[in-house]
Amino acid sequence: MPVSVRQAFWYWLRLGFISFGGPTGQIAIMHQDLVENRRWISEKRFLHALNYCMVLPGPEAMQLATYIGWMMHRTAGGLMAGALFILPSLFILVGLSWVYMAYGAVPAVAGVLYGIKPAVTAIVLFAAWRIGSRALNNAVLWAIAGAAFVAVFFFRVDFPIIVLSAALAGFAGGRIAPRLVCRWRRS
Repeated sequence: MPVSVRQAFWYWLRLGFISFGGPTGQIAIMHQDLVENRRWISEKRFLHALNYCMVLPGPEAMQLATYIGWMMHRTAGGLMAGALFILPSLFILVGLSWVYMAYGAVPAVAGVLYGIKPAVTAIVLFAAWRIGSRALNNAVLWAIAGAAFVAVFFFRVDFPIIVLSAALAGFAGGRIAPRLVCRWRRS
């Protein structure tokens, strides 16, 4: 059954208010909601959209929301998803900034703000594991991810070089041994 514009509106608005944990957490929330719970899009379409958005410069979670909104309701859906993804977060950020500037020196308020950090870190780690375990479905893809991690963590290689290197490794693997690298083929 197709998703109505009204259903999409309320979903994107809700997501704008609950999307904590940076892009990894936001993407995990979208995956759980849109693929697993609501079944509005398939796993294959979600991962395809995610891969597409990760190659583009800019905030991939926002791009993913906009792209999925566009897939569901074309231009109006993309604009709606993009705006509702950003605006609630903006208002929350302004409110929290005000609280921090006005009351950040109060120990109880500082404690609350510092207490949020470990929870958000746990959300991000859990989200990375969930998305990674689905996207990295064989040893070759795990090796590419591991090499990318080593490059960024130990050698401080710039992000564009890592993405380009991973793309070239995937391209070469797709030409040499497509069954080891490619999860699906277009029909």
